[in-house]
Amino acid sequence: MGDTGRSLRGRRVAILATHGVEEVEYSQARAAAEQAGAEVHLISLDPGEIQAMNHDINPAGRHRVDRTVDQAEAADYDALVLPGGTVNPDRLRMNPAAMDFVRAFFQQDKPVAAICHGPWSLVETGIVRGRRVTSYPSLRTDITNAGGTWVDEQVVVDNGLVTSRRPRDLPAFCDKMVEEFAEGRHERRLATA
Repeated sequence: MGDTGRSLRGRRVAILATHGVEEVEYSQARAAAEQAGAEVHLISLDPGEIQAMNHDINPAGRHRVDRTVDQAEAADYDALVLPGGTVNPDRLRMNPAAMDFVRAFFQQDKPVAAICHGPWSLVETGIVRGRRVTSYPSLRTDITNAGGTWVDEQVVVDNGLVTSRRPRDLPAFCDKMVEEFAEGRHERRLATA
């Protein structure tokens, strides 16, 4: 990860993930936020631990859940990270409380960073409408059908929303994530409410 020269000291960052999260997308995004000084919490569907994966099929680390979505409030956090893995965001998008949590960050004009399949949550909540985003290429049709403009770029920033395509984009993703999180609130972020 590069040094953006931006501090997240005194800020709280939520990472929303569940079983099947891509290990490197979770761990590197978390490390970048923590190295910049943020307090980071793993928010998930159930208490206990979640099982991360490598490439969707190989078990990786297990990570302790700090709060469930039923216990967490977007108002308690300054920013949100949505890592990918195919299974993780597919499970999250089926949970109304998780999608309400994501939507609340946008309603409160707070920065959000999503990588790989993480933008599925943005599709599910209607957040991509009118926005320029990237993702894993297989989400292109979903994003387009949801009213977003999909582009094939390493990292895309659209008024506080940071998106990237895949794990090899993590250095650029993490740098922009920290930069946007350091900037804080981005008003008038919703194309439609």
